Amino acid sequence: MIYLDNSATTKPDATVLQSFMQVNEKYYGNPSSIHKMGGEVEKLQTKAREQAAQLLGVNPSEIIFTSGGTEGNNMAIKGIALQHQQRGKHIITSSIEHPAVYDTCLSLEKLGFTVTVLPVNEHGIVDVKALKAAITEETILVSIMHVNNEIGAIQPMEEIGEIVRAHKKIFFHVDAVQALGKIPVHIKRANVDLCTFSGHKINGLKGTGLLYVRDGVTLFPLFHGGGQEHGLRSGTENVAGNVAFVRALRLILECEAKKSEHLHSIQKQLLEGLAEMAHIYVNSTAEGAPHIVHFSVPGIKPEVLIHALYEEGIILSTKSACSSKQEDKSRVLEACGKSEEIATSGIRLSTSYHTTEAEVTQFLTVLHSTVTQLKGILG
Repeated sequence: MIYLDNSATTKPDATVLQSFMQVNEKYYGNPSSIHKMGGEVEKLQTKAREQAAQLLGVNPSEIIFTSGGTEGNNMAIKGIALQHQQRGKHIITSSIEHPAVYDTCLSLEKLGFTVTVLPVNEHGIVDVKALKAAITEETILVSIMHVNNEIGAIQPMEEIGEIVRAHKKIFFHVDAVQALGKIPVHIKRANVDLCTFSGHKINGLKGTGLLYVRDGVTLFPLFHGGGQEHGLRSGTENVAGNVAFVRALRLILECEAKKSEHLHSIQKQLLEGLAEMAHIYVNSTAEGAPHIVHFSVPGIKPEVLIHALYEEGIILSTKSACSSKQEDKSRVLEACGKSEEIATSGIRLSTSYHTTEAEVTQFLTVLHSTVTQLKGILG
């Protein structure tokens, strides 16, 4: 099998699994317990938090371990909205956000909040002028993703951060789930207040992740109880999962430092190969994140092509795995001004540091023959 669905989830690294198992086997006590075993587990949790902070260039007090991207985004957006609503009830986001941000923001309209959805250009880049124009006295939060999960568009985070920083009462949240380990994430330089990460996108485990919360930022907790995670996420800590996440974080950042050229080389090979094929429209650009390449095959339903390729040993997907079973039309492609024909026939492939040039060559060969065959059948 050639696995090209890494933006949906990645294969856990063997050493990450090993870390998880070792902690579960030897340090299974509750870190909140006052006995010695509990204390040892608590030390592991503290060490994991310190290591995560060091790797991300932040303070340990700014690390909140979570179950992944969806929880982190909800914690950040709803936490800010509910905690600071007396300062204003206006939120700004973009038209191409992941459902965990887009739907979360819109859900707050039921509680009396107003949401401005910013437009993007044909390549999926947020209109910064529109952001400036959208800010009002009521604005308390701007939530913009770093890398789009569908087409790989990279947003100008530092420029957006500068705009937000000029308004003292506005918080800046970034969904960096697809950016981590593929392009540099500069939390402090971009003046980010809250930043979401997920473990299973970086060869870690599902159900792991973290939310960066800048010191001094207060949130209304979504969970109340024992007061774990600085009172923001009550519940017995998933220490084994957190240790495994930090292991995955270290490994992916090492790959980014040493192997980033590999991802760019694979991206170039894919973009050039797809551009040469008839019947294919490429939606991603070379300026986008190097691990995501999106294309459309007008006239062929995505699920038909995906199943046909699967039979040939190739795994890829349509849009976000969280929304791939919903309506066919891509909200992201529609926001980029693509035609309905393009927006309803999109295919996303996503590589990893383990993807080889030989696999890409084979994929392109199989794709060409499969599309040609389907076009012949469908007329």
